[in-house]
Amino acid sequence: MSIKIAATALSLLLSSWVSAQTTRASNDSTQLVGDVGLALYRTPAITRASGDANVLLPYAFADYGSLFARVDTFGVKLMPLGAGHLELAARVSFEGYKPLGTPGIQDRSTPLPVGLSTFQETPYGAFFVYGFYDTNSGGTLLDAMYAAEFKLGSIHIYPQLGFERRSDKYVQHLYGVSAQESAASGNTIAAYNATNSISPNLGFAFEYPLPNDYSLTLQVRKKWLDSSITDSPLVNSKSQLSSFLSLTRSFK
Repeated sequence: MSIKIAATALSLLLSSWVSAQTTRASNDSTQLVGDVGLALYRTPAITRASGDANVLLPYAFADYGSLFARVDTFGVKLMPLGAGHLELAARVSFEGYKPLGTPGIQDRSTPLPVGLSTFQETPYGAFFVYGFYDTNSGGTLLDAMYAAEFKLGSIHIYPQLGFERRSDKYVQHLYGVSAQESAASGNTIAAYNATNSISPNLGFAFEYPLPNDYSLTLQVRKKWLDSSITDSPLVNSKSQLSSFLSLTRSFK
């Protein structure tokens, strides 16, 4: 259910955003710049949960004036900072889930991360840093990534290296087990109090250009989960391999 709600919200937000920018572009000199289209996302659950790991959603990695969209993160640029800007950002999360085969365990609501960010585009590659506060759990999320670019024939390749730090409240909200839940399960699931986690990730994106400013992009990312997450009795995986395949049009 949480994925459906997040997917609907993302679809409406992107549709409204692109529609508004198309309308306003004829009235001023600000232009939509970047890639917009559709993508099939695959995010396998790391717990026994209901729901489909595959979801089709609008895709955007683009700017319109001070507004920006970066796949699952949206916001506004506040002021220049270094080789980029200081930004106010919000992220569409898919981490909420409905547990399966775990009586007594309550549904985990989807986090709602909001905070500050920056995108630094340098001659040596791009740096992304996001600092979020989750309004649901009261926890925090720090997401940092470096991305480079090189070409192999006509294909653009983007290696990516990063990490995510979640506070104990953030991890507990998703993967912790309270004493009450443990008792409701008949003590078949042990109580678990999570600590903060640091999970590194490595990804690659491959972009193949098509005629008329279209392109096809495949991205694959592997995240190695911290023991604070994997020690939870709700979690049944040591890592997570996510991906998306997008068809986009480039606006310049």
